[in-house]
Amino acid sequence: MTLQSWWRGAVIYQIYPRSFLDTNGDGVGDLPGIIARLDYIASLGVDAIWVSPFFKSPMADFGYDIADFRDVDPMFGTLADFDALLEKAHALGLKVMIDQVLSHCSDQHAWFIESRQSRDNPKADWFVWVDAKPDGTPPNNWLSIFGGMAWKWEPRRGQYYLHNFLSSQPQLNFHNPDVRAAQLDGLKFWLDRGVDGFRLDSVNFPYHDAQLRDNPPKPPELRTGRGFSPDNPYAFQYHYFNNTQPENIGLLEELRALMDRYPDVGALGEISSEDSLATTAEYCNERRLHMGYSFELLVDDSSPAYIRGTVEALEAKMTEGWPCWAISNHDVQRAITRWGGADAGDALAKQLVALVCSLRGSVCLYQGEELGLPEADVPFEALQDPYGKTFWPNFKGRDGCRTPMPWNDGDNAGFSSGTPWLPVPASHRARNVAAQENNAASVLNAARAFLHWRKTQPALVHGSIRFLDAPEQVLAFVREHEDQRVLVAFNLSGETVEWQAPASITALDAPGVVQASRVDGVLHFPPRGAAFALLTE
Repeated sequence: MTLQSWWRGAVIYQIYPRSFLDTNGDGVGDLPGIIARLDYIASLGVDAIWVSPFFKSPMADFGYDIADFRDVDPMFGTLADFDALLEKAHALGLKVMIDQVLSHCSDQHAWFIESRQSRDNPKADWFVWVDAKPDGTPPNNWLSIFGGMAWKWEPRRGQYYLHNFLSSQPQLNFHNPDVRAAQLDGLKFWLDRGVDGFRLDSVNFPYHDAQLRDNPPKPPELRTGRGFSPDNPYAFQYHYFNNTQPENIGLLEELRALMDRYPDVGALGEISSEDSLATTAEYCNERRLHMGYSFELLVDDSSPAYIRGTVEALEAKMTEGWPCWAISNHDVQRAITRWGGADAGDALAKQLVALVCSLRGSVCLYQGEELGLPEADVPFEALQDPYGKTFWPNFKGRDGCRTPMPWNDGDNAGFSSGTPWLPVPASHRARNVAAQENNAASVLNAARAFLHWRKTQPALVHGSIRFLDAPEQVLAFVREHEDQRVLVAFNLSGETVEWQAPASITALDAPGVVQASRVDGVLHFPPRGAAFALLTE
């Protein structure tokens, strides 16, 4: 790993293809839509795009249930469209990462269709098949994240199969070396095509405990699963045996050996375990993943103490690897609403982009984050997410962060000439790209200015991080690289705050944030204000 690696310190823009831009009027975004907006993405000052799944799929989980790992679903276009996307992105200086789902596939995949037919076919052992207990119940107490038992009965084999997510997403059996080889060969297919890296979905899930031991119960006071419905029984267990197994290390090392055969590519793992920070540190080094992220900043707590504690905990554990941070994505409530409530304003939206892009590591920005989009309120009759349908009304699922990008004030906000797969809320129409482009004070222009400025500050891209004590409303730290030391401080409250900052500082004119002022050595932060300064001693 060298400082020249493109992924180190990169800002990666996540595209959810269904909701980005529809070019054929079917109400669903597509690859030609991404191509049409690559110039916009490049103008933001990001370094790469991460494209969520566009592979052939029955869309039970909107692309994370893959029926063919090597082909594009006709809904999104063709392999030729993907090649054109790759070519144009590279011409604009953008790297391209694509989602890869190693641990499971769709029940419509040819592998599973064959496997479920009998106990002695060539793919019979490619999935996790287990006999029932003598009373006919599943072999253990493992639960699905999406609700209920993680086992489904298959009458053709007279056995249960494992699914950690939907029952239409059967778990592949990575204890079978043929499965490992097939999935790694699938990665090679895309590397040969020219992708610059992978975002690896649920990368700690490929292996299960071969002894099928029961997961132990979790005390009620600890049942606070990240991204789970408050009444989801998945949070009732310690998930010691259905994921994050020791054998996964060998898989990651095989994966890294494959990727090391290609010049300057990167792997970003999504990690959600009982101790996600420890797992991230274990999984990310020069022999395994290039970088990893977890759900620690995708929660409700946005206090300076929590953010500092989370980053410091990972820094203490991650002695070799490289972190990546995200505060929004396609699985959680948008950060503006989650951290600012229903009435959050533009100052918070601008601050959050600057905040996540100032931490040590790489960054994933989710489409619409640069517009300050709040969480959409999707009525039940328009709901698409199976997770939300299961746990309604206590938990409304993930549709609220997946609604279409608003491009202009025309029909459907310029997303589609047809009926969008999810409705475009009025709160998003008002924040459309065209309107913000023409407003010098918009969130979009603030985000764009900050991201371009960040590229000129080596300490913010590559530097170490060290936190400073400050008032409880202020998150303060120093980023240091070679001879540059940058003081960074954010007032995360809606009140004015004063702080006696280090004496030897020279203010940096960081664009895109509400600047703090310095009088007689005291920093005066307006609500949601920020300070960037060079430490000169």
